[in-house]
Amino acid sequence: MSKNKKIRVLRIINRFNIGGPIYNAVLLTAFMPEEYETLLIGGMPEENEANSLYIAEKYGISPVLISEMQREPNFKNDNSALQKIKEIIRTFQPDIVHTHASKAGALGRKAAFDCGVPIVIHTFHGHVFHSYFSWWKTKLYQLIERRLSKKTTGIIAISAIQKNELSLKYKICKPAKIKVIPLGFDLRPFNENRNENRLLTRARYEIQDTEIAVAIIGRLVAVKNHQLFINIIENVHQKTTKKVVYFIVGDGEESDNIRESIKPLKEKGMDIRMTSWIKDIATFNAGMDIICLTSKNEGTPVSLIEAQAAGIPIISTNVGGIQDVILENKTGYLVHADDMEGYSEKLTELIENENKRHLMSQNGWSFVEDKFQFPNLIKNMDEYYKSLLKEMKIWP
Repeated sequence: MSKNKKIRVLRIINRFNIGGPIYNAVLLTAFMPEEYETLLIGGMPEENEANSLYIAEKYGISPVLISEMQREPNFKNDNSALQKIKEIIRTFQPDIVHTHASKAGALGRKAAFDCGVPIVIHTFHGHVFHSYFSWWKTKLYQLIERRLSKKTTGIIAISAIQKNELSLKYKICKPAKIKVIPLGFDLRPFNENRNENRLLTRARYEIQDTEIAVAIIGRLVAVKNHQLFINIIENVHQKTTKKVVYFIVGDGEESDNIRESIKPLKEKGMDIRMTSWIKDIATFNAGMDIICLTSKNEGTPVSLIEAQAAGIPIISTNVGGIQDVILENKTGYLVHADDMEGYSEKLTELIENENKRHLMSQNGWSFVEDKFQFPNLIKNMDEYYKSLLKEMKIWP
């Protein structure tokens, strides 16, 4: 390949729902250096998921949609999606196929292998090797990933912890095949106009100056463990004298169960609000005082990065790669996933202690600006792509 010819990248994402992978895929499509030509394709969100196509539109990206690419295995849909991806590959003639998350990783890599694409890369945005499926299904997915990884040119982990899990704990592939590239986000809106946005959000939701606003933000699915959050805030309600407003932001298959679980707490006088997805999450975050996460498994949780960018203290279960995205005791607290009492104590402390919240607030932006702003992602991915292209004697 001459330097005058564009490097063609076909980027494939599971589906256009809200979450970390969509931001990563869109920003990499929009901002790679001018020598790249990138086409983004993916499936549609499910019925109980919010559509994230507005994020692509925001950055001027018009992705190709494959309606058959859905989360649940289905032979007919999966085969149809596979054939459509192959047709796109034959037309687009990519030098690199880069897949993001599990379903895209399986179908996209199979299509790329069959079509003889020179370089095939897969990014693990978290993984499904615990807390998602039954024992036998988990083992099946591990076997599939091991077989796919053997033929994959390179694997990207989004944290050092995740790399160790993939290579050493789950033995998906050898460590040498895995490159650690942290996710990157456009975090500027979370740090700008914070005082004005705080007033807007507090007014919109009628939150008084004396009230503490606590939010948990994410898909309403079992792995996010919202029931733990509900148990925690019930415990905290018995300990604090402060007036607290709790927000559960997001949507998903667990929404009805969560709504039933909070009914008795609301009857006790607790102020708990379910908002579904909020598009302008930067403005919303500015009005919060504490942001929580109670997941059983995570890759790089967007909500915690965005919270720190907005100067909001965080509390999270210590699972997956979370300890890579927080300055423990400086921007927030980490607790063991099964330690409800310890989590309750930390949340109570932050609710009661305004000075502690203020100190943690001051550390958030400087930490995430250095580590998670998207120009770092672009730079790291550009370098990685070109290193593989040179190894394959494709570039320059």
